[in-house]
Amino acid sequence: MAANKNAQIAQSVLAAVGGKENIVSVTHCMTRLRFNLKDMSIPKDDEVKAIKGTMGVARSSGQYQVIVGTNVDNVCAELCTLAGLEQAATVSENLDAPKEPLTLKKVGSNIMAYLSGSLTPIIPVVLAAAIFKSIVAVFGPDMLGILSTESDLYKLFTFVGDAGYYFFPLLIGYTAAKKLNATPVMGIFMGAILLHPTFVSMAAEGTSFSVYGIPCTPQNYGSTILPILLTVWIMSYVEAFLKKHLPDAVKIMLVPTLTTAIMLPIVLCVCGPIGGILGNYICAAVIWFGNYFGFLGAAVIGALWEFLVMTGMHHVLIAQMIQLFAANGYDPVVSLGATSASMSVAGMCIGMALALRDKEERALSWSYTIAEIIGGVTEPGLYGIGMKYKKPFIGMAIGGAAGGLYAGLMGVKAYVMVPVANFLALTAYTGGNASNIINGVISGIVAIVVAAIATYLLCREPKKN
Repeated sequence: MAANKNAQIAQSVLAAVGGKENIVSVTHCMTRLRFNLKDMSIPKDDEVKAIKGTMGVARSSGQYQVIVGTNVDNVCAELCTLAGLEQAATVSENLDAPKEPLTLKKVGSNIMAYLSGSLTPIIPVVLAAAIFKSIVAVFGPDMLGILSTESDLYKLFTFVGDAGYYFFPLLIGYTAAKKLNATPVMGIFMGAILLHPTFVSMAAEGTSFSVYGIPCTPQNYGSTILPILLTVWIMSYVEAFLKKHLPDAVKIMLVPTLTTAIMLPIVLCVCGPIGGILGNYICAAVIWFGNYFGFLGAAVIGALWEFLVMTGMHHVLIAQMIQLFAANGYDPVVSLGATSASMSVAGMCIGMALALRDKEERALSWSYTIAEIIGGVTEPGLYGIGMKYKKPFIGMAIGGAAGGLYAGLMGVKAYVMVPVANFLALTAYTGGNASNIINGVISGIVAIVVAAIATYLLCREPKKN
């Protein structure tokens, strides 16, 4: 029965977006079908929203996104079967079609699409690593003391958790190349070059080095994201140029070889250092801001985070979160606001459930609350309540700001990146002292309670006589 339902949703969505002829590629995140379409004017948002089984649509990062829910993977599989597509695989485009003019808006949209397509697929790895790091933090000597630092289980979970972050150049090398339609394993190869033990040893020892006579300063690029993002972006053009101009008979051998040879000075002498420097400066600026004005930043992010999520702009901050955790081991600003904002969605749903008189609408609001707190899915609340009634968004923003403000004022730091929006998001505060996690959890409770009260006061319906 469920399979038939997913097939029906897939068939309706496929027709609404213009059929397989209009699809360049399709993939999905945790709750959304993400289409790259040839003609974005074909889908009619109201018609897509009316499809039974969809929760809304969004046009963001150059993509047409259909919000389905936690069954999105099954719907995507059915859609790909119906259309004869592979997830994220590009189908032939009309190369004679006129290209869109390059504007600042288009450039920004392309950058957002690149960040989204490169970072979203690694979230399962980040989540798994975060859980292992949280277990070590909670059961290790700093909190419960059940695991000693000498135990094999402590060592195992520690290096498993660290591996999820250290090998970002490999993971993102793959996802970035796939996003840009370059060869994914070549993206991995670029990441492997950045992480090779010999190069890392030269960085630790301060050994001088050159690439084709060009001076190179070896650095440890483990846990970095900007160097590999820059590298794969340039590599995609180099590889495409070689594929276009080399004879077919030698492509299989010369394209990867020449791509690598050309990229070596670019990756080791240009992209690596520039990305590393930018990442370090950005991290240093955020840490400084967090130490002195973090309560303001956390409050603002808490108020605006979910609106950024709806527009896709949050990927810029996610990239910074990843960089902060990887480089410094904690985040004093962004995660505080993001976690509070996630909790405020649950508070908004609770407040609306208490404010509404219609039994069916109240039941839906409670189901949205459960979907957020347990499942970590915010879209039902955002679109089923926020977009529908509008005023609840104000309550949600107030709650997110209150939770972020409390966390910032208490000097809370997030030590683990937990890329989920349910109650597990509060485990981000494990890793510091006991007061850090206590105040972190309190900040989440503050966000829920304040959002619920504000939403209730703004939206309560008078009793019928």
